[in-house]
Amino acid sequence: MRALRNGPLTAAVIGGLWAFTIAIIVAVVMSFSTGEAFRPFFWVSLGLGAVTGLITLYYRDARVLVAALAVISVGLGAAGAGAILVGEGVSLTALALANAGFALFAAWPLVVILRSLVPGPVDKHQWEEAVIRFLTGFGYIFFTTAVLVPFYVMIMTSLKNQQDLLQNPLDFTIDFSKGWGLLRSYFELFGDFGFGSYLWTSFYVSVLTVFITLAFSIPGAYAVARLRFKGRAAFGRSILLIYMVPMIVLALPIYIVFSMTGLRNTIIGIVMIYPVTTIPVALYMLQGYFRGLPAEVEEAGLMDGLNRLQVIWKITLPLALPALASVSLYVFMIAWNEFLLAFMLLDDPAKFTLTRGVASLNSSEVPRQHLMAGAVIATIPIMALFLGLERFMTKGLTAGSVKG
Repeated sequence: MRALRNGPLTAAVIGGLWAFTIAIIVAVVMSFSTGEAFRPFFWVSLGLGAVTGLITLYYRDARVLVAALAVISVGLGAAGAGAILVGEGVSLTALALANAGFALFAAWPLVVILRSLVPGPVDKHQWEEAVIRFLTGFGYIFFTTAVLVPFYVMIMTSLKNQQDLLQNPLDFTIDFSKGWGLLRSYFELFGDFGFGSYLWTSFYVSVLTVFITLAFSIPGAYAVARLRFKGRAAFGRSILLIYMVPMIVLALPIYIVFSMTGLRNTIIGIVMIYPVTTIPVALYMLQGYFRGLPAEVEEAGLMDGLNRLQVIWKITLPLALPALASVSLYVFMIAWNEFLLAFMLLDDPAKFTLTRGVASLNSSEVPRQHLMAGAVIATIPIMALFLGLERFMTKGLTAGSVKG
Protein backbone atom coordinates (compact mmCIF):
# COMPACT_ATOMS: atom_id res chain seq x y z
CA MET A 1 0.00 0.00 0.00
CA ARG A 2 2.89 2.37 0.74
CA ALA A 3 4.20 1.83 -2.78
CA LEU A 4 0.88 3.11 -4.10
CA ARG A 5 1.12 6.28 -1.99
CA ASN A 6 3.17 8.03 -4.60
CA GLY A 7 2.10 11.43 -5.95
CA PRO A 8 2.84 10.93 -9.66
CA LEU A 9 1.46 7.38 -9.73
CA THR A 10 -1.75 8.34 -7.95
CA ALA A 11 -2.17 11.45 -10.10
CA ALA A 12 -1.72 9.49 -13.33
CA VAL A 13 -4.17 6.75 -12.34
CA ILE A 14 -6.85 9.11 -11.03
CA GLY A 15 -6.36 11.46 -13.97
CA GLY A 16 -6.75 8.68 -16.52
CA LEU A 17 -9.84 7.18 -14.89
CA TRP A 18 -11.45 10.60 -14.42
CA ALA A 19 -10.79 11.66 -18.02
CA PHE A 20 -12.22 8.43 -19.42
CA THR A 21 -15.34 8.87 -17.25
CA ILE A 22 -15.76 12.42 -18.55
CA ALA A 23 -15.26 11.22 -22.14
CA ILE A 24 -18.14 8.77 -21.72
CA ILE A 25 -20.42 11.42 -20.23
CA VAL A 26 -19.62 13.99 -22.91
CA ALA A 27 -20.17 11.44 -25.68
CA VAL A 28 -23.55 10.47 -24.25
CA VAL A 29 -24.65 14.08 -23.77
CA MET A 30 -23.60 15.08 -27.28
CA SER A 31 -25.30 12.05 -28.81
CA PHE A 32 -28.56 12.73 -27.00
CA SER A 33 -28.54 16.48 -27.65
CA THR A 34 -27.63 16.35 -31.35
CA GLY A 35 -28.89 12.95 -32.50
CA GLU A 36 -25.46 12.26 -34.04
CA ALA A 37 -22.90 9.55 -33.27
CA PHE A 38 -20.28 10.31 -30.59
CA ARG A 39 -18.20 7.79 -28.69
CA PRO A 40 -15.21 7.95 -26.31
CA PHE A 41 -11.74 6.82 -27.36
CA PHE A 42 -10.49 4.85 -24.36
CA TRP A 43 -6.72 5.02 -24.86
CA VAL A 44 -6.55 8.67 -25.88
CA SER A 45 -8.81 9.89 -23.06
CA LEU A 46 -6.91 7.70 -20.58
CA GLY A 47 -3.57 9.04 -21.78
CA LEU A 48 -4.65 12.68 -21.83
CA GLY A 49 -6.08 12.33 -18.34
CA ALA A 50 -2.92 10.70 -16.99
CA VAL A 51 -0.73 13.44 -18.45
CA THR A 52 -3.06 16.15 -17.14
CA GLY A 53 -3.00 14.57 -13.70
CA LEU A 54 0.78 14.57 -13.67
CA ILE A 55 0.93 18.20 -14.79
CA THR A 56 -1.38 19.29 -11.95
CA LEU A 57 1.31 18.24 -9.48
CA TYR A 58 3.55 21.02 -10.78
CA TYR A 59 1.15 23.55 -12.28
CA ARG A 60 -2.26 24.24 -10.76
CA ASP A 61 -3.70 27.05 -12.87
CA ALA A 62 -6.98 25.45 -13.97
CA ARG A 63 -7.68 27.96 -16.76
CA VAL A 64 -4.36 27.37 -18.47
CA LEU A 65 -4.69 23.59 -18.11
CA VAL A 66 -8.21 23.64 -19.58
CA ALA A 67 -7.09 25.79 -22.51
CA ALA A 68 -4.06 23.60 -23.22
CA LEU A 69 -6.03 20.36 -23.00
CA ALA A 70 -8.78 21.85 -25.19
CA VAL A 71 -6.28 22.76 -27.93
CA ILE A 72 -4.70 19.31 -27.82
CA SER A 73 -8.06 17.49 -27.72
CA VAL A 74 -9.56 19.52 -30.56
CA GLY A 75 -6.42 19.04 -32.64
CA LEU A 76 -6.40 15.30 -32.08
CA GLY A 77 -10.13 15.19 -32.78
CA ALA A 78 -9.68 16.93 -36.11
CA ALA A 79 -7.04 14.32 -36.95
CA GLY A 80 -9.46 11.51 -36.06
CA ALA A 81 -7.69 10.52 -32.83
CA GLY A 82 -9.29 12.67 -30.15
CA ALA A 83 -10.76 11.69 -26.81
CA ILE A 84 -14.19 11.88 -28.47
CA LEU A 85 -14.71 10.19 -31.82
CA VAL A 86 -17.62 10.88 -34.16
CA GLY A 87 -19.47 9.08 -36.93
CA GLU A 88 -19.86 10.08 -40.52
CA GLY A 89 -21.58 13.36 -41.31
CA VAL A 90 -20.86 14.99 -37.95
CA SER A 91 -19.72 18.60 -38.35
CA LEU A 92 -16.30 19.82 -37.24
CA THR A 93 -18.05 22.32 -34.98
CA ALA A 94 -19.79 19.54 -33.03
CA LEU A 95 -16.52 17.61 -32.87
CA ALA A 96 -14.66 20.65 -31.54
CA LEU A 97 -17.43 21.37 -29.01
CA ALA A 98 -17.31 17.78 -27.72
CA ASN A 99 -13.54 17.79 -27.26
CA ALA A 100 -13.59 21.25 -25.69
CA GLY A 101 -16.24 20.05 -23.24
CA PHE A 102 -14.07 17.04 -22.46
CA ALA A 103 -11.12 19.33 -21.72
CA LEU A 104 -13.16 21.60 -19.44
CA PHE A 105 -14.72 18.86 -17.32
CA ALA A 106 -11.58 16.74 -17.22
CA ALA A 107 -8.89 19.31 -16.38
CA TRP A 108 -10.71 21.69 -14.04
CA PRO A 109 -11.97 19.03 -11.57
CA LEU A 110 -8.58 17.29 -11.60
CA VAL A 111 -6.97 20.41 -10.18
CA VAL A 112 -9.40 20.20 -7.25
CA ILE A 113 -9.24 16.42 -6.86
CA LEU A 114 -5.42 16.25 -6.83
CA ARG A 115 -4.64 19.42 -4.89
CA SER A 116 -3.48 17.44 -1.83
CA LEU A 117 -0.84 15.52 -3.83
CA VAL A 118 2.76 16.58 -4.32
CA PRO A 119 5.60 15.22 -6.49
CA GLY A 120 7.18 12.23 -4.81
CA PRO A 121 5.91 10.19 -1.85
CA VAL A 122 2.80 11.39 -0.01
CA ASP A 123 1.50 10.51 3.42
CA LYS A 124 -1.63 8.51 4.12
CA HIS A 125 -3.88 11.51 4.68
CA GLN A 126 -2.88 13.24 1.44
CA TRP A 127 -3.38 10.06 -0.55
CA GLU A 128 -6.74 9.27 1.03
CA GLU A 129 -7.95 12.84 0.48
CA ALA A 130 -7.26 12.61 -3.26
CA VAL A 131 -8.84 9.16 -3.56
CA ILE A 132 -11.94 10.21 -1.60
CA ARG A 133 -12.39 13.30 -3.77
CA PHE A 134 -12.14 11.16 -6.90
CA LEU A 135 -14.59 8.55 -5.63
CA THR A 136 -17.01 11.27 -4.51
CA GLY A 137 -16.97 12.94 -7.91
CA PHE A 138 -17.25 9.63 -9.71
CA GLY A 139 -20.16 8.61 -7.49
CA TYR A 140 -22.05 11.83 -8.20
CA ILE A 141 -21.54 11.44 -11.93
CA PHE A 142 -22.35 7.74 -12.04
CA PHE A 143 -25.56 7.84 -10.01
CA THR A 144 -26.77 11.08 -11.61
CA THR A 145 -26.26 9.59 -15.05
CA ALA A 146 -27.90 6.30 -14.05
CA VAL A 147 -31.02 8.23 -12.99
CA LEU A 148 -31.20 11.01 -15.57
CA VAL A 149 -30.32 9.14 -18.78
CA PRO A 150 -33.23 6.63 -18.65
CA PHE A 151 -35.59 9.41 -17.60
CA TYR A 152 -34.39 11.63 -20.44
CA VAL A 153 -34.78 8.82 -22.98
CA MET A 154 -38.27 8.10 -21.66
CA ILE A 155 -39.38 11.73 -22.01
CA MET A 156 -37.81 12.25 -25.43
CA THR A 157 -39.34 9.05 -26.80
CA SER A 158 -42.78 10.08 -25.54
CA LEU A 159 -42.49 13.31 -27.56
CA LYS A 160 -41.78 11.50 -30.85
CA ASN A 161 -44.21 10.19 -33.43
CA GLN A 162 -44.13 6.77 -35.02
CA GLN A 163 -42.40 8.02 -38.16
CA ASP A 164 -39.55 9.63 -36.22
CA LEU A 165 -38.98 6.50 -34.17
CA LEU A 166 -38.85 4.31 -37.25
CA GLN A 167 -36.42 6.62 -39.06
CA ASN A 168 -33.94 6.92 -36.19
CA PRO A 169 -34.78 5.17 -32.90
CA LEU A 170 -31.63 6.62 -31.28
CA ASP A 171 -32.41 10.26 -32.06
CA PHE A 172 -33.43 11.86 -28.76
CA THR A 173 -33.51 15.48 -29.88
CA ILE A 174 -36.65 17.65 -29.81
CA ASP A 175 -38.21 19.39 -32.79
CA PHE A 176 -39.83 22.43 -31.14
CA SER A 177 -41.35 23.52 -34.44
CA LYS A 178 -44.13 20.96 -33.86
CA GLY A 179 -45.49 23.03 -30.99
CA TRP A 180 -48.32 21.32 -29.12
CA GLY A 181 -47.94 18.39 -31.50
CA LEU A 182 -45.10 17.21 -29.31
CA LEU A 183 -47.67 16.30 -26.65
CA ARG A 184 -49.85 14.30 -29.01
CA SER A 185 -49.11 11.00 -27.23
CA TYR A 186 -50.25 12.46 -23.90
CA PHE A 187 -53.48 13.82 -25.37
CA GLU A 188 -54.20 10.43 -26.92
CA LEU A 189 -53.52 8.61 -23.65
CA PHE A 190 -56.13 10.66 -21.79
CA GLY A 191 -58.56 10.79 -24.69
CA ASP A 192 -58.35 7.25 -26.07
CA PHE A 193 -56.82 5.09 -23.33
CA GLY A 194 -58.57 6.39 -20.21
CA PHE A 195 -55.47 7.44 -18.29
CA GLY A 196 -57.45 10.01 -16.33
CA SER A 197 -59.37 7.13 -14.75
CA TYR A 198 -56.14 5.25 -14.00
CA LEU A 199 -54.67 8.31 -12.28
CA TRP A 200 -57.73 8.81 -10.12
CA THR A 201 -57.91 5.15 -9.16
CA SER A 202 -54.24 5.04 -8.16
CA PHE A 203 -54.62 8.25 -6.17
CA TYR A 204 -57.55 7.26 -4.00
CA VAL A 205 -56.32 3.68 -3.59
CA SER A 206 -52.96 5.03 -2.37
CA VAL A 207 -54.65 7.50 0.00
CA LEU A 208 -56.88 4.78 1.44
CA THR A 209 -53.85 2.54 1.86
CA VAL A 210 -52.11 5.29 3.83
CA PHE A 211 -55.07 5.77 6.19
CA ILE A 212 -55.61 2.05 6.76
CA THR A 213 -51.89 1.51 7.32
CA LEU A 214 -51.66 4.30 9.89
CA ALA A 215 -54.84 3.14 11.64
CA PHE A 216 -53.27 -0.26 12.32
CA SER A 217 -49.59 0.63 12.61
CA ILE A 218 -49.88 3.52 15.10
CA PRO A 219 -51.46 1.53 17.94
CA GLY A 220 -49.35 -1.52 17.09
CA ALA A 221 -46.10 0.43 17.09
CA TYR A 222 -47.05 2.26 20.28
CA ALA A 223 -47.83 -1.02 22.02
CA VAL A 224 -44.45 -2.48 21.06
CA ALA A 225 -42.60 0.68 22.10
CA ARG A 226 -44.37 1.51 25.37
CA LEU A 227 -46.52 -1.30 26.76
CA ARG A 228 -45.34 -4.42 28.54
CA PHE A 229 -46.98 -7.69 27.48
CA LYS A 230 -45.99 -11.31 26.96
CA GLY A 231 -44.29 -11.89 23.61
CA ARG A 232 -43.54 -8.19 23.11
CA ALA A 233 -39.88 -8.72 22.28
CA ALA A 234 -40.60 -11.57 19.85
CA PHE A 235 -43.31 -9.54 18.15
CA GLY A 236 -41.01 -6.52 17.80
CA ARG A 237 -38.28 -8.63 16.22
CA SER A 238 -40.65 -10.45 13.85
CA ILE A 239 -42.40 -7.41 12.39
CA LEU A 240 -40.49 -7.55 9.13
CA LEU A 241 -40.57 -11.32 8.72
CA ILE A 242 -43.24 -10.96 6.04
CA TYR A 243 -40.61 -9.37 3.78
CA MET A 244 -38.58 -12.58 3.92
CA VAL A 245 -41.26 -14.22 1.78
CA PRO A 246 -41.23 -12.96 -1.83
CA MET A 247 -44.58 -11.62 -2.98
CA ILE A 248 -44.46 -13.85 -6.05
CA VAL A 249 -44.67 -16.86 -3.70
CA LEU A 250 -47.88 -15.49 -2.18
CA ALA A 251 -49.36 -14.52 -5.54
CA LEU A 252 -51.10 -17.83 -6.26
CA PRO A 253 -52.70 -18.24 -2.79
CA ILE A 254 -53.88 -14.62 -2.88
CA TYR A 255 -55.32 -15.10 -6.37
CA ILE A 256 -57.18 -18.27 -5.31
CA VAL A 257 -58.59 -16.77 -2.11
CA PHE A 258 -59.69 -13.56 -3.84
CA SER A 259 -61.31 -15.54 -6.66
CA MET A 260 -63.23 -17.72 -4.20
CA THR A 261 -64.43 -14.75 -2.16
CA GLY A 262 -65.35 -12.57 -5.14
CA LEU A 263 -62.74 -9.94 -4.31
CA ARG A 264 -60.71 -10.39 -7.48
CA ASN A 265 -61.15 -7.63 -10.04
CA THR A 266 -62.50 -5.23 -7.38
CA ILE A 267 -61.08 -2.05 -5.92
CA ILE A 268 -62.13 -3.24 -2.46
CA GLY A 269 -59.86 -6.26 -2.85
CA ILE A 270 -56.92 -4.06 -3.85
CA VAL A 271 -57.52 -1.74 -0.88
CA MET A 272 -57.61 -4.76 1.42
CA ILE A 273 -54.41 -6.38 0.17
CA TYR A 274 -52.18 -3.31 -0.22
CA PRO A 275 -52.01 -2.56 3.55
CA VAL A 276 -50.81 -6.11 4.12
CA THR A 277 -47.58 -5.13 2.36
CA THR A 278 -47.24 -1.71 4.01
CA ILE A 279 -48.27 -2.23 7.64
CA PRO A 280 -45.13 -4.21 8.65
CA VAL A 281 -42.72 -1.55 7.41
CA ALA A 282 -44.85 1.22 8.96
CA LEU A 283 -44.87 -0.67 12.28
CA TYR A 284 -41.10 -1.02 12.15
CA MET A 285 -40.50 2.65 11.38
CA LEU A 286 -42.97 4.02 13.93
CA GLN A 287 -42.01 1.81 16.84
CA GLY A 288 -38.42 2.96 16.53
CA TYR A 289 -39.54 6.59 16.55
CA PHE A 290 -41.90 6.09 19.50
CA ARG A 291 -39.05 4.58 21.52
CA GLY A 292 -37.05 7.75 20.92
CA LEU A 293 -39.75 10.02 22.35
CA PRO A 294 -39.36 10.94 26.05
CA ALA A 295 -41.56 8.64 28.13
CA GLU A 296 -41.65 11.24 30.93
CA VAL A 297 -43.94 13.48 28.87
CA GLU A 298 -46.50 10.69 28.49
CA GLU A 299 -46.23 9.76 32.16
CA ALA A 300 -46.95 13.38 33.07
CA GLY A 301 -50.07 13.21 30.92
CA LEU A 302 -51.23 10.05 32.70
CA MET A 303 -50.67 11.72 36.06
CA ASP A 304 -52.79 14.67 34.90
CA GLY A 305 -55.75 12.34 34.42
CA LEU A 306 -55.48 11.42 30.74
CA ASN A 307 -56.12 7.83 29.75
CA ARG A 308 -53.80 5.96 27.40
CA LEU A 309 -55.74 6.79 24.22
CA GLN A 310 -55.82 10.48 25.14
CA VAL A 311 -52.08 10.42 25.76
CA ILE A 312 -51.52 8.95 22.31
CA TRP A 313 -53.85 11.45 20.63
CA LYS A 314 -52.84 14.63 22.48
CA ILE A 315 -49.15 14.03 23.25
CA THR A 316 -47.54 11.20 21.28
CA LEU A 317 -49.00 11.84 17.83
CA PRO A 318 -48.20 15.60 17.78
CA LEU A 319 -44.61 14.79 18.72
CA ALA A 320 -44.50 12.05 16.08
CA LEU A 321 -45.80 14.15 13.19
CA PRO A 322 -42.44 14.07 11.34
CA ALA A 323 -42.39 10.27 11.53
CA LEU A 324 -46.03 10.04 10.47
CA ALA A 325 -45.30 12.26 7.46
CA SER A 326 -42.34 10.10 6.48
CA VAL A 327 -44.29 6.87 6.86
CA SER A 328 -47.28 8.28 4.98
CA LEU A 329 -45.13 9.35 2.05
CA TYR A 330 -43.34 6.00 1.97
CA VAL A 331 -46.60 4.04 2.10
CA PHE A 332 -48.14 6.24 -0.59
CA MET A 333 -45.15 5.58 -2.86
CA ILE A 334 -45.41 1.82 -2.30
CA ALA A 335 -49.12 1.80 -3.12
CA TRP A 336 -48.70 4.11 -6.13
CA ASN A 337 -45.93 2.01 -7.67
CA GLU A 338 -47.32 -1.44 -6.82
CA PHE A 339 -47.68 -3.57 -9.93
CA LEU A 340 -47.71 -7.31 -9.22
CA LEU A 341 -50.95 -7.46 -7.22
CA ALA A 342 -52.72 -5.02 -9.53
CA PHE A 343 -51.61 -7.00 -12.58
CA MET A 344 -52.73 -10.27 -11.02
CA LEU A 345 -56.07 -9.19 -9.55
CA LEU A 346 -57.44 -6.58 -11.98
CA ASP A 347 -58.86 -7.51 -15.39
CA ASP A 348 -61.39 -4.74 -16.03
CA PRO A 349 -59.74 -1.67 -17.68
CA ALA A 350 -62.28 0.53 -15.90
CA LYS A 351 -60.67 -0.49 -12.58
CA PHE A 352 -57.00 -0.40 -13.58
CA THR A 353 -54.51 1.39 -11.39
CA LEU A 354 -51.89 3.49 -13.15
CA THR A 355 -49.18 0.82 -13.17
CA ARG A 356 -51.67 -1.72 -14.53
CA GLY A 357 -52.70 0.77 -17.20
CA VAL A 358 -49.09 1.38 -18.23
CA ALA A 359 -48.54 -2.38 -18.51
CA SER A 360 -51.53 -2.62 -20.87
CA LEU A 361 -49.65 -0.33 -23.29
CA ASN A 362 -46.80 -2.84 -23.60
CA SER A 363 -48.22 -4.35 -26.75
CA SER A 364 -47.15 -4.60 -30.37
CA GLU A 365 -50.42 -2.87 -31.28
CA VAL A 366 -49.62 0.24 -29.22
CA PRO A 367 -46.88 2.62 -30.46
CA ARG A 368 -43.82 2.83 -28.24
CA GLN A 369 -44.24 6.57 -27.64
CA HIS A 370 -47.54 5.88 -25.88
CA LEU A 371 -45.85 3.43 -23.52
CA MET A 372 -43.14 5.99 -22.72
CA ALA A 373 -45.75 8.72 -22.22
CA GLY A 374 -47.61 6.45 -19.81
CA ALA A 375 -44.40 5.80 -17.89
CA VAL A 376 -43.80 9.56 -17.64
CA ILE A 377 -47.33 10.11 -16.33
CA ALA A 378 -46.79 7.41 -13.71
CA THR A 379 -43.41 8.81 -12.64
CA ILE A 380 -43.86 12.59 -12.58
CA PRO A 381 -46.58 12.88 -9.87
CA ILE A 382 -44.81 10.70 -7.31
CA MET A 383 -41.47 12.35 -8.06
CA ALA A 384 -42.97 15.82 -7.65
CA LEU A 385 -44.67 14.75 -4.42
CA PHE A 386 -41.47 13.39 -2.95
CA LEU A 387 -39.28 16.33 -3.99
CA GLY A 388 -41.91 18.80 -2.81
CA LEU A 389 -42.45 17.25 0.62
CA GLU A 390 -38.91 16.10 1.39
CA ARG A 391 -37.83 19.61 2.41
CA PHE A 392 -40.75 20.01 4.80
CA MET A 393 -40.19 16.55 6.22
CA THR A 394 -36.60 17.45 7.04
CA LYS A 395 -37.73 20.61 8.83
CA GLY A 396 -40.34 18.61 10.72
CA LEU A 397 -37.75 16.11 11.89
CA THR A 398 -35.55 18.90 13.20
CA ALA A 399 -38.43 20.57 15.00
CA GLY A 400 -39.54 17.28 16.52
CA SER A 401 -36.07 16.55 17.88
CA VAL A 402 -35.87 19.97 19.54
CA LYS A 403 -39.34 19.61 21.00
CA GLY A 404 -38.52 16.18 22.41
